[in-house]
Order: sequence, then C-alpha cells, then structure tokens
Amino acid sequence: MLKIATAIEALNDKVGRFIAWGVFALVLLQFAVVIQRYVFGVGFVWLQEGITYVYASVFMLAAGFTLLRDGHVRVDIYYREASLKARAIVDLVGTLVFLWPVTGLLLWVAYPYVWRSFAILEGSRETAGLPFLYLLKAELLAFAGLLALQGLSSVIRAIATLTEDDAETEETAR
Repeated sequence: MLKIATAIEALNDKVGRFIAWGVFALVLLQFAVVIQRYVFGVGFVWLQEGITYVYASVFMLAAGFTLLRDGHVRVDIYYREASLKARAIVDLVGTLVFLWPVTGLLLWVAYPYVWRSFAILEGSRETAGLPFLYLLKAELLAFAGLLALQGLSSVIRAIATLTEDDAETEETAR
C-alpha cells in the first residue's frame, strides 16, 4: 500500500513541478499584455485569455502538489503540537469527511459539464479568443482527481502511522 502512496505522491510532485513553470509563463504573458497595451496601444483578446487559462491551470493542477507539501491553509490550533498518531487521525478523518466528499461532488457535477463542452469543442465567446475552452474545463476533473488521489495517499500513510507500534512511530518521527 505504501508503494501506491509513493506513486501517487510522485505523480503529484511531477505535475506540481511542471505546472510551477506556468507561474513564469504567467508573468511573461502579463508583461507582454502590459507592454502591448501601454507602449504600443494594441491588445489581443487571445493573449488576455491566455493569462486566464494559465492562471487557472496553475491553480487547479497544482492543488494536489500543494496538499502533498501540506501547503493548504489549515486552522492550526491542535495539529502542530499533536503526536504523529493524533495528526494521522486528523488527516484520516479530514480526508474521509471533507476532502473526498467535496472532490466526489465536484467530479459528479463537473463531468456532464465538461462532456458537453468537449462534445461541441467549446471555444471562447470572443471572436478573437482562444478555441480551447473545453480543455480548460477538463482541468476541473483533473483538479478533483489529483486532489482525491493525494487524499488516498494521505489515508494510506495515516493508516500506516496508526498501525505502527509506538517504537516505530518514534523512530519515524526522528
């Protein structure tokens, strides 16, 4: 089971490291739009939409990576000072009660929405916009899927922590 968790974590790590380059692309695109607009007095709808596409991609595809790195906002009243087993319980319950129901609902609701978009190869409403809106919408499924998979990794690791004996847990903590 730990090999499955490691494989999921490797996937989210690779996706996160790759999509992090999107932040650099986002800066370059925004810089180009500002220079074009204020220096040359021109603007392109497709370039402005590209900024939105890249920003959305970075946000949605890096969510699993952020969860892997424990980078999500957490109200930390108890967790930081808790023992490894107590943290494992919080991670397990949080995934089962909050993360998976939300990602499941998102997959359930987004699938027909994305399917309809793919069926018509939906593009921008703007004439000069990007023709790939269906691909952007598909990232909703990737977002929920990568988060749910990272939740599975968290559950596997939490169960492993809870089933270890105390001597192994202390050794792992060091």
